[in-house]
Amino acid sequence: MASLLVIGGSGFFGKSILDAFQRNLLDLWGIDSLIIMARHPEELQKNHSQLITSKVKLLKGDITSINELPFANYVIHAAASTDARNYLTSPLEERSNIIAGTLNYCDLAKKFHKKTKIVYVSSGAVYGSQPNNIDRIPEDFNFLDADQLPDSKRDYAYAKRDSEKAIIALGSENSLDVSIARCFAFVGHWLPLNQHFAIGNFINDGLHNRKIKVNTTQKVYRSYMYADDLVEWLMTIAEKSNPSCPIYNVGSDQEILINDLALKIGNLFNQEVDCGPFTSDYIDRYIPDISKAKKELNLNLEYDLIRTIITSVERIRS
Repeated sequence: MASLLVIGGSGFFGKSILDAFQRNLLDLWGIDSLIIMARHPEELQKNHSQLITSKVKLLKGDITSINELPFANYVIHAAASTDARNYLTSPLEERSNIIAGTLNYCDLAKKFHKKTKIVYVSSGAVYGSQPNNIDRIPEDFNFLDADQLPDSKRDYAYAKRDSEKAIIALGSENSLDVSIARCFAFVGHWLPLNQHFAIGNFINDGLHNRKIKVNTTQKVYRSYMYADDLVEWLMTIAEKSNPSCPIYNVGSDQEILINDLALKIGNLFNQEVDCGPFTSDYIDRYIPDISKAKKELNLNLEYDLIRTIITSVERIRS
């Protein structure tokens, strides 16, 4: 049997992993115990006690400053704020925290996780703005100037780039088993409904019987991986970790125009949708090429786009 440590385990990723663990979706990797590390794990116990069982240990700690870690057979390092508002109000602080957390973990891993399979949760933001002539962005795409990204993503992207370098070095210089998951957009039961995630906002409006409004004046294309697929992909990537640090995109390659997404969710809730006209020629596309993961790891999407949306809405409603 095996243990899994989730660093930064109180957010969407952590809750989705806890949820999957409860439904025995981690049995494939022999996971029989979880360690969830967060700065405020008591909030998980208080607000989501249904996720905390006798096989789950909550560990209070800040990865930027903690000086020891428990051993685990697998580690998913997902510690970083994904709330765009934080990167608008205090971008340098958030950037510094991400890098500090990664560097401190790398130091600790040399001592506590020499025989651990480690996956670092990075982001598709590292690529920079996706060019219009590329439908799906592959892992070997040369990074573009992240200064061209929106303010809410710029420092996050730079921090993830620096963190990736540290994780790669952890493998090549210390022979630890590491990997990187460049994550894109997701949806599921535990997605925040009151942040900057468009799909979460649409679902939240539907739940509260409000008109669903699309504010963008340009074409925005997104794709959404369902939470259960996310957990499976992260664990599979972790299993393949090695000193050469394989890197994989994690997300769905089934794109949808945000306006069409709003209409589909509006139909599910029988709710009116307000989509304004496009007044800008700019196209905002954020779609991963996942052919590498499909080919090398034999991974696929169990949930297609429509099933992802319907299942997410049904679970959130329940």
